[in-house]
Amino acid sequence: MHELGIVFYIIRDVKKVAEENDAKHVSAVVMNIGEVSTIIPDYLTDCWRWAADKEELLKGCELRINIIPAVTHCDGCGLEYETVKHGKKCPGCGSENTWLLRGNEVEIKEIEV
Repeated sequence: MHELGIVFYIIRDVKKVAEENDAKHVSAVVMNIGEVSTIIPDYLTDCWRWAADKEELLKGCELRINIIPAVTHCDGCGLEYETVKHGKKCPGCGSENTWLLRGNEVEIKEIEV
C-alpha cells in the first residue's frame, strides 16, 4: 500500500505551506487524483485519517478527492478518448500511436485554513 507514503508527502507539503502562511490549523486538503494514477482513493482517505490526526495542525482535517478522468490522445487521427474504456488502442482509427493526456495526476489542489 503506497498510499501511506503518499500521505506522508502530502502532510509534509501541507505543513510547509501552512508554516509559510502562518496558518495554525488546516481544515481541509483537496487533492486531484488521476483515474489511472494507481492510487486507491479509499486507501488514501484511510491513511490520511490515521496520519493527519497525529499532527496538531491537521487534527480533524478533511481530505477531499477529485477524480480526474483519464483521457488519451491519438497522434494518428487526433481523437481524444476515454483511456479506461478503450486502453492504448484508438477507438477511432485503431492506431496505437497514443499517449496519456491526463488522468495520472496526484496533486494538492487546495489547502483550506
